[in-house]
Amino acid sequence: MIRRQFNAYIQSYHGLSREIWLLALITLINRAGTMVVPFLSLYLTASLGYSLSQVGWVMTAFGVGSILGAWLGGKLTDLFGYYKVMLASLIGAGVVFIIVQYLNDFWFLVGGVFVLMLVADMFRPAMYVSIRAYSKPENNTRSVTLIRLAINFGFSFGPAMGGLIIATLTYGSLFWIDGITCLVASILLYMLLNEKDGMPITDEKANGQKSQSAYADLPYLVFLAIVFLTAIVFLQMFATVPVYYKTVHLLTEGQIGLLLGMNGMLIFLFEMPLINWLENSRVSKATVLLVGTLILGLGFLVFNLSGWVGILVISMFFITLGEMLIFPFANSFAMERSQKGKAGEYMALFPIAFSAAHIIGPNIGMQLIENYGYGFTWNMTFVATAVGLGLCLYLKYRLNAESYGNSNKKISSAVT
Repeated sequence: MIRRQFNAYIQSYHGLSREIWLLALITLINRAGTMVVPFLSLYLTASLGYSLSQVGWVMTAFGVGSILGAWLGGKLTDLFGYYKVMLASLIGAGVVFIIVQYLNDFWFLVGGVFVLMLVADMFRPAMYVSIRAYSKPENNTRSVTLIRLAINFGFSFGPAMGGLIIATLTYGSLFWIDGITCLVASILLYMLLNEKDGMPITDEKANGQKSQSAYADLPYLVFLAIVFLTAIVFLQMFATVPVYYKTVHLLTEGQIGLLLGMNGMLIFLFEMPLINWLENSRVSKATVLLVGTLILGLGFLVFNLSGWVGILVISMFFITLGEMLIFPFANSFAMERSQKGKAGEYMALFPIAFSAAHIIGPNIGMQLIENYGYGFTWNMTFVATAVGLGLCLYLKYRLNAESYGNSNKKISSAVT
């Protein structure tokens, strides 16, 4: 029984290209050093002494830089190619990470965080386009999942180590580690991956018709709205939840790091088999998004059910399961939809939707907590997911109508 399950687990990785594995390795090394982000709100409050309202504005700068970086990365990817953009982003982020730790004045820090995310998030649309280039179309979802596994395995290691480093050294040490790992990842990208090994990415559809603008693709825009709402909820795990752990449940930084690390470890162990099973069962991506959105919302709502510390583990399980259902299929949906137009434009809008949530998500979470308390805030996260559920149902309707229309066109063409 155990051997059969282990073989099924290994089989779920079969068929992925060498380049995807190398990209996953580079991503793993880069993300293993990403220790600042989950502790950023604690760094700003505990180390620098900023208020929750000030933290909210720093996190908003984080989001604005992220959204502009993703937009710029998409534009540059269409102009210069994904490889050059990924390399430049990793080098630039490594340098800026090291600089930001020395910015203690509030407005200089706001500007530094903005520039950091502007440079760092140019990487994301370029990376998504590179997955299209290095992966077979039928392996897109599993390729995305492998990259996510690398991200989350690194993230499970990062917060746990970050908590220990804070306890033994300083918060500033995290910025050095983040910067160095970005630079190491850039060296590995240059040494191990060759742009020529990827398939060419064109901005014209196979039948020679003019490319569709992503801004005119209504189902894609509805999908982006779902990503935006679910990201607002999910990002509370990095912004308000660590503060909740520390102030309400009195956890130490080390305990918080281990609890956040549980998220990455669960994803590493179970996401790929889950994705493989869902793909084989041929459940639609819109259905998976709907179920994942519901479970994600429940992950925050359970905070209000009990003051028992064990509820934190139950919450993390629900949040992680929702994440596993939403984001791999969301990535895959965006990649498939990008075949309708310019890949950079489509794949820039996807991280932009996530980055837009950074602009208001952490900030509004902090403001709600400061003015209305944690219980009200967790209720509002569930309301946001309820709106997302409605949009998921509408997306299913639009996609079914689109599929029906395409089938009729094929039948009509065959008859004539």
